[in-house]
Amino acid sequence: MNVTKEVNLATTTRQATTKMASSRKTALVAGLLYLLTFVSVPTLVIYGQVKSANYLLGAGPDTAAIIGGILEIIVALAGIGTAVVLFPVLKKQNEGAALGLVAYRILESSTIFVGVAFLLSIVSLRQAGAGADGLVTSHALAALYDRIFLLGQSFFPAICDLLLGFLLYRSRLVPRGLSLIGIIGGPILIAGYLAVMFGLVGQHASLAGLSALPVALFEFSLGVWLIVKGFNRSAITSLSEKPQTNKAMGVA
Repeated sequence: MNVTKEVNLATTTRQATTKMASSRKTALVAGLLYLLTFVSVPTLVIYGQVKSANYLLGAGPDTAAIIGGILEIIVALAGIGTAVVLFPVLKKQNEGAALGLVAYRILESSTIFVGVAFLLSIVSLRQAGAGADGLVTSHALAALYDRIFLLGQSFFPAICDLLLGFLLYRSRLVPRGLSLIGIIGGPILIAGYLAVMFGLVGQHASLAGLSALPVALFEFSLGVWLIVKGFNRSAITSLSEKPQTNKAMGVA
């Protein structure tokens, strides 16, 4: 009997160790992906030239614009990756919300892909020598980029971080103070998005940029925390023992 108990204890210990190692790997990968979503920050400057009124009439290489497009594609893929990597852990808290996070990340990334296509189309017009005849088209493409950027990198990220903050807060996988930044930052960004949509502030105004800071702080801090600290071990244990019955928002 004692031998059986010792074997069972050893098996349980090995299983717990394996789960902890797996959760640490998940946290590390998710953290790295979150930090990778910040590589497109230089495009705020790079794209200024492409969206300028007379870009088609100017001379010089298009390398910067192409690199900017590549960086945005990396961000889009990394964004999907964050939700997919975290899904197996988050679904133990609330499967419906975790699945919603994956869906919204895909929608967010889809808008980024479309935005890149708009701007690289301007580059293609320039390379084809469209000249003055293509100015109207290039201006329209730049305007479309700004509009879809507002949707894809303001509204959808706000929804994603609101869902993620909720899941992290309920599960205690990370400190609740960190989760609250996402829960609070999401509505602030939505408010900024609506303010721009209704013309209360300009899309490139300082106030619009400030509304995005809490969400940016949340995602950057979360990425660093997951890399350095990982998930709360007691929370991982608690989620592993929880029955898989949570299918809707608000179910504990």
